[in-house]
Amino acid sequence: MAAPARLFPYPYRSETLPNGLKVILIPMPSQGLVAYYSIVRTGSRDEVEPGKSGFAHFFEHMMFRGTKTHPAEEYDRILTEMGASHNAFTSSDVTVYYNHVTRDDLERIVELEADRFQNLEYAEPAFRTEAGAVYGEYRKNITSPYAMLDEKLNDLAFDVHTYKHTTIGFERDIKAMPEAFGYSRGFFERFYRPDNTVILVVGDFDPDATLASIRGHYGSWKRGYVAPKVVPEPPQTEERSGEVVYPGKTLPILDMAYKGDAFDASNRKFVAALLLVELAFGETSDLFKDLYVKQQKVERLMASAPMHRDAPLFEVVAVIKKPEDVPEVRAAIEAAIARYQKKPPDAKRLADLKRRWRYTFLMRLDSPQRVAGALIEAISLTGGIEATDALLRAVDQVTARDVMEAARTYYQKERRTVVTVKGQAS
Repeated sequence: MAAPARLFPYPYRSETLPNGLKVILIPMPSQGLVAYYSIVRTGSRDEVEPGKSGFAHFFEHMMFRGTKTHPAEEYDRILTEMGASHNAFTSSDVTVYYNHVTRDDLERIVELEADRFQNLEYAEPAFRTEAGAVYGEYRKNITSPYAMLDEKLNDLAFDVHTYKHTTIGFERDIKAMPEAFGYSRGFFERFYRPDNTVILVVGDFDPDATLASIRGHYGSWKRGYVAPKVVPEPPQTEERSGEVVYPGKTLPILDMAYKGDAFDASNRKFVAALLLVELAFGETSDLFKDLYVKQQKVERLMASAPMHRDAPLFEVVAVIKKPEDVPEVRAAIEAAIARYQKKPPDAKRLADLKRRWRYTFLMRLDSPQRVAGALIEAISLTGGIEATDALLRAVDQVTARDVMEAARTYYQKERRTVVTVKGQAS
């Protein structure tokens, strides 16, 4: 049987170097612009040692501290002179470093990134300074009611899995970071290895020359990654609930979170759940029209079924205008879920949504930066980009019955953790 036509529109080349470093090259018309992404498949889920939450995010900061060959000030100066856009981010499953440059500067970027990924150098005083900066970031973030909500929800919903802490980590662990200089060096040696990293290059460049450059600059990087033993979360057997009192003014926030499944494009219920989010809670849903448009009881209504390496939380979040309406909004959300558990969605509406899903994904792929951004999730989850096609095909195959089964499977009371946020009483 012939292989199905590929849905991802650009040709790509994938090669794994002898040391385990995977390189994905995607040439596309972009008038000399190139996106160069270094994707380390380590995030906060990998922080299995007690007292060391937040280190994946913290180490993202340390990666800008330079090397003996290119100290931090020189690294910044070179990128500024290039006019490059560069930064990094960390999530539960991945840490990503990106550079948006011109084709003429790509060779230099390969050299600079290969240097810092193999030869990062920092002294203890610089480490302590950065640890203080990260604690400052935490204290700034936690002034948001949403940050307080996320921290409470994760801690309450998970007992043993490392999704229990947010990406930035528990406050007690962040405060202790300045004393963990030795641990930080070990963190670099354990996780920043070629066999745990993917280089993604997208844009207007010569694939053969770029691959040769990557081989030359990264070839001596020694493999040695050993995956941490992340303890699986046991099944939840009863509803959990909690409350956050925000020390200031905020509208009430209701978060109803259900234990989902890890990403798996072959799991029809999981894929159907991605569509259920839009059908039941999106801007075209009956629930949204009722609570937001007609009754105007909510300021915002959001829902998500995130794709993670391990089972995440499928959330429904409502920002409610009046505290006295919280019970009614919760009841309306529960009623919307019950409708999809009892009856499959309209076939035409589901077909329209599936077409829009594919169209939205493909329309994003109009620049190197946006193509790279669209592929990060697949790479972090699976190590390659083939999952993008697999997911798009799986979405096309979802039936109305699958959506109903997803509602019945995931959105059960015993899988639910509910957290409400209210402003501090005056």
